[in-house]
Amino acid sequence: MRPIVSRADTRAEYKRILGHLEFHSGRALIKFLLCLMGAAGVSFMPPYEGLAPAAQWSLAIVSFCGLLWMTEAIPAFAVALLGIGLQILILGAPGGVLYPEEAVDAWEAFVRPWASSSMWLFFGGFVLAKAAARTGLDRQIAVRLLSVAGDRPERVLLTAMATTFFFSMFLSNTATAAMMIAILGPMVAKEGTPAAARALILGVAFSANLGGTGTIIGTPPNAIAAGLLTSVYPIDFLRWMLFGLPPALVMVCGLWFFLAKRVRSADFSLGSPPVESAADGGSDDDVPRWQRWLVLAVFALTISLWLTGSVHALPTAVVSFVPIVVFSITGVIRAVEIRSLDWDILILLAGGLSLGVGVKESGLAEWLASGIGTLAIPSWAMALFFCFLTLIFSNFMSNTAAANILIPIGIATGLASGVGKDAAAFAIPMALSASAAMCLPISTPPNAIAYASGKLRSQDFLLPGLVIGLLAFPLSSLWTRLLLQWMG
Repeated sequence: MRPIVSRADTRAEYKRILGHLEFHSGRALIKFLLCLMGAAGVSFMPPYEGLAPAAQWSLAIVSFCGLLWMTEAIPAFAVALLGIGLQILILGAPGGVLYPEEAVDAWEAFVRPWASSSMWLFFGGFVLAKAAARTGLDRQIAVRLLSVAGDRPERVLLTAMATTFFFSMFLSNTATAAMMIAILGPMVAKEGTPAAARALILGVAFSANLGGTGTIIGTPPNAIAAGLLTSVYPIDFLRWMLFGLPPALVMVCGLWFFLAKRVRSADFSLGSPPVESAADGGSDDDVPRWQRWLVLAVFALTISLWLTGSVHALPTAVVSFVPIVVFSITGVIRAVEIRSLDWDILILLAGGLSLGVGVKESGLAEWLASGIGTLAIPSWAMALFFCFLTLIFSNFMSNTAAANILIPIGIATGLASGVGKDAAAFAIPMALSASAAMCLPISTPPNAIAYASGKLRSQDFLLPGLVIGLLAFPLSSLWTRLLLQWMG
């Protein structure tokens, strides 16, 4: 028998639900419209001298997407899709602004980044990470490393940070931070050492952020920079490590020295950490042992092939098909894991590369670079300014979104000299600076996970985040320029 519900109760419930939707939808709509008006004002109100109509429309699209990313009026991946759609509609349509001739397939330039080498490289990294998580291999390795650290708190801190740093080079830094904080739960839950617990969690979060800068697949800004540099200064997996790893190691070592004095009196015995784990909800014992060994072997093989690209001449994107194919046909990765991949990150990456195409093809990048060139500022100083700007933006918005907006402009400014490596001198340290923005709990996903543990306050991020950020952009810029000069 159906329960009797009064009409008044039903209307009240509908009113409550609709009121909730109206409030949130209305606020999002207001933000959306304000961003649209702001982008229109920036792009069409001032009389820009020498700016072609196509470049003006490209400026409007980039400004609109940038404002939407900053205000979070709609999800970040939705902004990326909107940017691609607007470029197809306005710039790529036959007889449109960018292609006035009857170029029927011109719009394909804006969707081509979805099949670019950077996308497949990142996709391969996601598959590796998902396989390690499903089989519990990542947790087993992390627990074993921590178990041999001993009882000295400084050594435990160093081991936890080093493990997080290494995993974040090849796996999602968000998943790595969540995994490590769960494993360290028994340590940070002990009474009497709140400062030490804060230092340990902060070390894990910041190590996850810095570890991602070491490889192309470590974090989306790296892939954006490498993808946009493909035609002017190609960067393979090993070469990116040469650019990104040394500055990251310097900063993570400095962070350890900074935090070590806070944990000296702590009791960091590991106890029995929670290692439940396969991603499907069962324990690691539910996964066949051969799958764990297969993941370990394929992981080692893939990384080895990425690092030795100059020997076998296989592109890094092609190597990414090794884990994709092997894990798929052996059942390590099933349909449920494929559906649970971070597709929103891939869409965001594709949207950023597509905006880069529009900025370049419309002439906007060249116009901006020529305007910046009239300032008569040395190239190294301009690169530092762009890195600092990227650092500031990334503290208050997604570092991927900040990279999407600023790196194409930085590359165009560097290309004003006509030399590809000058563009790399802008793009690479800008990507590294984007990942070094960690002053706030909202700055990066690992920061947010650390803050959600309940052990950290907002001010705990500020001082070490400021030190790392202010050290990162000049250090990465200087190291990149020295390495580019050495490479010739």
